[in-house]
Amino acid sequence: MDRTDISNRLIHFTKGITPEEAFDRLRKIMSDRVILGGSTFRKGNITCVCLSEAPSKSLPDGLRSYKGYAPYSSFGVMFDKKWVFSRGGRPVIYEPDDEYELLPESLRWRHVRYDPTAVPPIDFTWEREWRIPCAALPFGPDDATIVLPSLDWIEEFPEMYQVDYDQQVGEDSLARDIRFDKELGEIFPWHWESLDPTEPGSI
Repeated sequence: MDRTDISNRLIHFTKGITPEEAFDRLRKIMSDRVILGGSTFRKGNITCVCLSEAPSKSLPDGLRSYKGYAPYSSFGVMFDKKWVFSRGGRPVIYEPDDEYELLPESLRWRHVRYDPTAVPPIDFTWEREWRIPCAALPFGPDDATIVLPSLDWIEEFPEMYQVDYDQQVGEDSLARDIRFDKELGEIFPWHWESLDPTEPGSI
């Protein structure tokens, strides 16, 4: 059964004031093959990598709140939920701040404040957040899928990734060409999908 409210995959969305800035952050993540953790707005200042369980079919405009607020872009990196779970990832625990200390210290990294009775209400449940308590999350092409807002970005991404790759390996004549090759197949090592439901490459 196709359940639009359930997903077996988790997405780490990038941020940026403009789409170009968010894309540049995604490009760096894919070039480095690692997502760095952060501790901003984390009670206890615990460093984690954050992802969303929100089903991609419900995100044609990216991850947004009930009122349309979007601190994230429509660019991201998607992983299988089992892969994240095997690396210590767990869904957060939405609860009032006064319940934080009721958690064992080993679980406090999962706390996210939730209080719909506050003025104004505090409710981040729309993020459907998962966290991995780590400073960095390394991954490879077999682990991750690039998430893009539309297919318009697909052709540009391999070209820009090629520039990053060339800078890393220098002018070595044996450096592989990761650009598209219609006869040899797509040598670019990453899978990608579009959030646009009208496109054939949509998730």
